[in-house]
Parts: sequence; structure tokens; C-alpha cells
Amino acid sequence: MLMRTDPFRELDRLAQQLIGPGTWSSPSAMPMDAYREGDDYVVAFDLPGVTADAIDIDVERNILTVKAERRPVTKADDVQMELSERPLGVFSRQIVLADTLDTEHIQADHDAGVLTLRIPIAERAKPRKISIGVGSGHKEISG
Repeated sequence: MLMRTDPFRELDRLAQQLIGPGTWSSPSAMPMDAYREGDDYVVAFDLPGVTADAIDIDVERNILTVKAERRPVTKADDVQMELSERPLGVFSRQIVLADTLDTEHIQADHDAGVLTLRIPIAERAKPRKISIGVGSGHKEISG
């Protein structure tokens, strides 16, 4: 089994705590997974505590941009915060999509703090059979 290690992960976490929350001009990164499932390319973003109306998804040419904002929960006047580790602010991620994806038909779903985008593989990128003419007959091969 392979394990991916990132020696800078702890350093990034500490730097994020020192810098503070992200802003619209300087957003924090959000973790994501990306994989192919059948004829779809799936991208899942972790956005716990973010409501669907606080998420903005844009596609320009082949660049997908996801921005989200986690706002503080309003507390009563007599509440004294003892510990606050959950990051607040703006989170953003940009992904360059391959030309083989159909960006006109992206589907987005937000459930249990996970934003899932399904991007169909374009028809032109799917494998197809090509007919070869030999004399007067044709022979098919798989492409």
C-alpha cells in the first residue's frame, strides 16, 4: 500500500493559524479529492459548516473556481469563547480542467459538508470503434 506524505502539512497548518482566516482577496485552500467514476470526472471538496448559499462555483474556459465562506456562528452576549480551532473565512480552489471534459453539463451537490461536482467526459474523448476499408470490405477495430 502506498502512503502519500506531505512534510509541509504541519507547517501549513501552523502558518494558517498565524495568518488567520482567509479573505476574498486572499482565500485559504480547501481539501479535495478527484477521481473518475464511469463516464464522469468527480471532484469532492470538504466544506464542513458551510451552507450551500455560501458557495460560489464558476467555470471560465477550462478553469473551475470554487469559493466558499464559513461564517462565525452568532453567540449570545454572555458567551465567552474558551477554544476556537475551526477556521473561519473564505476558502477557494482553482482547477484546470482537461479539454476532454464537458464543462457545459457540470452537476453540483452539497451534502453533509461535502460539495461534489460531477463533470461528464466529453463524447469526443470516449473510446470508439473505427471502421477500416480493405478493398471492398470493412474491418472494425476498437480504438
